[in-house]
Amino acid sequence: MNNGCIIETRQLEKIYRVGKVDVPALRGVDLCVQRGEFLSIVGPSGSGKSTLFHIIGGLTPPSAGQVSVDGRDLAHMSDGDRTNLRKRTVGFVFQKFNLLPNLTARDNIAVARFIAGIDQKVDTEFEEMLRVLGIYGRLDHKPSALSGGEQQRIAIARAIVNHPAILLADEPTGNLDTENSKAVLEILRDLNERLGQTILMITHNPEAAAYGHRTIHMRDGRIAHPAAPRA
Repeated sequence: MNNGCIIETRQLEKIYRVGKVDVPALRGVDLCVQRGEFLSIVGPSGSGKSTLFHIIGGLTPPSAGQVSVDGRDLAHMSDGDRTNLRKRTVGFVFQKFNLLPNLTARDNIAVARFIAGIDQKVDTEFEEMLRVLGIYGRLDHKPSALSGGEQQRIAIARAIVNHPAILLADEPTGNLDTENSKAVLEILRDLNERLGQTILMITHNPEAAAYGHRTIHMRDGRIAHPAAPRA
């Protein structure tokens, strides 16, 4: 597995046990995300897109098949190895901002470096990204003093502070109004174009999906049809 894919799955399956019933969430998913690509995955509730997201992020193991992230085989990783993957290789942005309410924005970002065991000194490149995110002057505020859009920007900053190879975003605009949604999506596109950040975004919104290079549609645990790159 590789072929230039920073994320690759082959015949990926996930089955959940509900009582005595096996419920398939993924049914043989084949996927390749190229390094530096911005890929959107859309689909109705129950289509399997969130399950795929969690497996790629090392949050849950697959039931069968192969999954490779930045050259590493997740299907055979220990829990500790998957934890290390999340610390250094994959950054996460969720619909809920998941900021610690008693910490300032600056300290919420610093937590990610502390957990990963990385020097707390913020580099020049990241200082510039804080300005791009439009939150440089808001770092000493706690989440309760920030708007929803500002909180999501802090969450993005926390996700990229360790320079992960991959950014996974699960409905990153789900709790935002139209104006803030557009601003966050433009930030993601800027991260992709300026830094070559590989981004995989889960969304139900076709307008949000259009910010990616291509869109994959999922249905009933399968990729519904191949995605062609946008012109």
